[in-house]
Amino acid sequence: MTDSEQRQNHYQTRKKRVIAEAQALVAAGYKLALGKKTSNLFRNRKSSGPKIDVSDLNHVLRVDAENLIVEVEGMTPFATLVTETLKYGCLPTVVPELKSITVGGALTGVAIESSSFRYGLVHETIVESEILLSDGSVIICTADNEHRDLFFSFPNTYGSLGYALKVKMRLIRVKPFVKLTHIHFNSAKDLFAKMNEICLANRTQGSIAYVDAMALDETNLHLTLGEFVDTAPYVSNYKFMKMYYRSIAGRDEDYLSASDYIWRWDTDWFWCSKNFGMQYPWLRFLVGKWLLTSVSYWKVMRFARNSKMVGLLEKWFSNPKETVIQDIEVPVENAETFHHFFHQKIKIKPVWMCPVRTLNHEAKYHFYPLDHAKLFVNFGFWEAIESDQEPGYYNRLIETEVSRLAGHKSLYSDVYYTEQQFWQFYDKAHYQQIKAKYDPKGGLREWYQKVTGK
Repeated sequence: MTDSEQRQNHYQTRKKRVIAEAQALVAAGYKLALGKKTSNLFRNRKSSGPKIDVSDLNHVLRVDAENLIVEVEGMTPFATLVTETLKYGCLPTVVPELKSITVGGALTGVAIESSSFRYGLVHETIVESEILLSDGSVIICTADNEHRDLFFSFPNTYGSLGYALKVKMRLIRVKPFVKLTHIHFNSAKDLFAKMNEICLANRTQGSIAYVDAMALDETNLHLTLGEFVDTAPYVSNYKFMKMYYRSIAGRDEDYLSASDYIWRWDTDWFWCSKNFGMQYPWLRFLVGKWLLTSVSYWKVMRFARNSKMVGLLEKWFSNPKETVIQDIEVPVENAETFHHFFHQKIKIKPVWMCPVRTLNHEAKYHFYPLDHAKLFVNFGFWEAIESDQEPGYYNRLIETEVSRLAGHKSLYSDVYYTEQQFWQFYDKAHYQQIKAKYDPKGGLREWYQKVTGK
């Protein structure tokens, strides 16, 4: 028996156990929920009741380097997937920026990265999904089989239609190093024009494989281009004392290994490590060996969320704050307008900016509909800001402006839309039809309640 066959057999064993647990929960009258060790949701929701143990569904089952397909279990972190595919000189076409993000999470949520101007969102790179439904049954979904309606409806529904146990996704061949070119701007108009030009020129071919940007403030802007190369005159290291985001403004060129490029943001959780004191060299030197990774930050943040003492200390010694953690997309022609709004009204900095364009103009993903003809710009911002306004004030400002600019908002964090507003953005009739077909007894929570409920 080959190693690949053994892995498949082990997966079947794990799947049978998960199905049995799901069926037992259904029989006992519980709604299905996953018990897992990692999460990249910023919605702090109360959870009760038993959960399906899916913690061991985290294996890469098969890498087909000839046909550029990888078969992987749904709870596998991208860190594990990248390590395995690089052994074959390949990478997933789109790798989300944090090591702790799982394959299934990126499918049922929405995930992008700097290759998304060419390959779209993560769910567009997936060719087959094995989905656990609320009755404990498992179905296979592809773009052209009898379950294609669920295939195109599953992304962005956050487990309200089912859970991905296994997926097949596309790969690309890569070289050992990535050459970075940093282009500096003091005008948002000029930056977005250049971004659009480069993305259009390299849409389907061309040497530029990666494009993203960073705003240190409203007029301190930096566009970064990445291209694969076989050799590098030097390789920078941003995994310990040096911070990647701080390097960008002071350099025109840089080189990273392919792996270090993929995880360039993970070490400092973009720049959110400053909330853990990691901007101080002495503290970074002392505890950086253990803390400098998104997995560690999540553990610390979860502890703080659940600690009554931390909550009391914040109440006693700090001013009221509103958490503004969001990713949004607006068409590139509206990016300058949103940029100015954000820096005038919200004033969080830095801000990540990443171009996105859908991969296949014939594919219609029902619950994250982007105009196929347009390049969009994702703005990512993650901070808690002092506020004397009503709760959610700044988040609602952002939601309103994104809607006005024909944009979209990811749902991994706090959502302030009313139910009526929510269904103005999404096709309620289609969702109800899919929900009735694949979850007829309501064994999974409703989508709106799941992303807004406390």
